[in-house]
Amino acid sequence: MPAEESSARSRGRSRATVPARRALTPGLLALSVPAGPPLPAGLALRGRLATGSTRPTPPRGGRAAGSPRPSRASGVRRLYEQARRAWDRPLTAYYLILGSSLLITVLGLVMVYSASMIKALDIDKPAAYFFRKQFLAAAIGAGLMLIAAKMPVKLHRALAYPLLMITVFLMVLVQVPGIGMSVGGNQNWLYLGGPFQLQPSEFGKLALILWGADLLARKQDKRLLTQWKHMLVPLVPVAFMLLGLIMLGGDMGTAMILTAILFGLLWLAGAPTRLFVGVLAVAGAIILLLIKTSPNRMARLDCMGASEPGPGGSCWQAVHGIYALASGGWFGSGLGASVEKWGQLPEPHTDFIFAITGEELGLAGTLSVLALFAALGYAGIRVAGRTEDPFVRYAAGGVTTWITAQAVINIGAVLGLLPIAGVPLPLFSYGGSALLPTMFAVGLMIAFAREDPAAKAALAMRRPGVRWKTMRRRVKKRPSGER
Repeated sequence: MPAEESSARSRGRSRATVPARRALTPGLLALSVPAGPPLPAGLALRGRLATGSTRPTPPRGGRAAGSPRPSRASGVRRLYEQARRAWDRPLTAYYLILGSSLLITVLGLVMVYSASMIKALDIDKPAAYFFRKQFLAAAIGAGLMLIAAKMPVKLHRALAYPLLMITVFLMVLVQVPGIGMSVGGNQNWLYLGGPFQLQPSEFGKLALILWGADLLARKQDKRLLTQWKHMLVPLVPVAFMLLGLIMLGGDMGTAMILTAILFGLLWLAGAPTRLFVGVLAVAGAIILLLIKTSPNRMARLDCMGASEPGPGGSCWQAVHGIYALASGGWFGSGLGASVEKWGQLPEPHTDFIFAITGEELGLAGTLSVLALFAALGYAGIRVAGRTEDPFVRYAAGGVTTWITAQAVINIGAVLGLLPIAGVPLPLFSYGGSALLPTMFAVGLMIAFAREDPAAKAALAMRRPGVRWKTMRRRVKKRPSGER
């Protein structure tokens, strides 16, 4: 019993001293600790917890008291750095070319169906008549794009001369009476049977790019481009031969695109300024002479910036294109709700499909189309600027010049800033003859973007097998029934 009484007393004394210890302030506890060697880290932490002293917590905003507030400039700079790192990735050009071209093509199919319904019904055809033909051309073009994307660069170079020879032969056949067809006043079509026709001059753009790129690359390897005669001959004479065959049919728009491709190749080859200006002056004089000698071309030139149809409706198409864009507003009247396609605007699904896009999708739709073409052009410039292969540089630069110049000429004509040249909007307007070589050229750009060594390594790391082996987690097998 005495032992039990002594233990009870000790427990009572310890319970009585707990409130007194808790009543002591941290200052008194600090005074009561004798001076001596520093305590170990564990004991010091235990003492701080016992005395109730804790580290001050930051406010709910996540910023400690007295710390400087992050400025908006630092946030903008951080976003800029993130965007710059994203643009500098090896596969940026590859995804831009693939994504922007596919989006332009799909949106073009939608707008071709919307813009051509009334035109098809007007000629006693089903509403989806033009859409079906364009969809078939897009499917064939997708196959050509896939083939071109898988082909090695050597095979592209091997196709340069055969493609040029076949294109020249077909362009000569166009001028043979009974074989060539005249559409819209231009003798530049071949009849293939049924509802199908072929415009060989559209393939002449691709042929000139591949052949010119191979020619300039071989001359650069032999260090011959420092002499002006090797830079001009035979590139300029062959280009002028193609231009002559095109102009025999009266196709001024295609001739302008071919001239832009020629200038792009000469600029990439490093032509001196005086030589470049000389060729430009000669081409400009020829174009001016052709315009002056044709009343139809002079009438188109007079319609630049017109706000009224004019006498006899000479500027009817240009003015109604502006009307369509103006009535679209910010977000358009709605898909399929265009008014100008009901017979007011000629060629709503070909040359002036951009005007119908502005009327139905508004400013947002037209800016989206422009952004997609800008992304495609930027990716092409990036591929041409980062490669060490001269053929890839010339071919990528030529394709970029082709698509960009044609888009600028078409959109500029719709906006009234340029004369109506009769060229379609690449990958967007109706026309299988224009769509097929353009999609092949896009596949060419995809192949060039894949040939970059950094892009090759990045694509190899993203294969499904490699990703599964490198990123899967190792999990131990558990017996059956265990959770």
